[in-house]
Amino acid sequence: MVKEIERAGLPVVHICTVTPISLTVGANRIVPAIAIPYPLGNPSLDAAEEKELRHHIVEKALTALTTEVDGQKVFED
Repeated sequence: MVKEIERAGLPVVHICTVTPISLTVGANRIVPAIAIPYPLGNPSLDAAEEKELRHHIVEKALTALTTEVDGQKVFED
C-alpha cells in the first residue's frame, strides 16, 4: 500500500515496530515505533512521559515526510 500511494505522488511515512518488514515491502520513509502491542506509546510511562514519547515519534514522522529520499531510509533518533 505504501509504495502505491507514493507511486501516485504522495509522500508516505511508515511508522512500524518491525523495520525489516518495512524494508522488505519497499517503504521509502520508515520511522521505528515502540512495540507491537503499543506502536505509539508505552503504558509503563506516566501520562506526561507517554505524551512526550508520542510527540517525539510524530515529529520524527513529520520530518521524514518532508525529507527528500532516494530509496529507502530509516529515520532513527
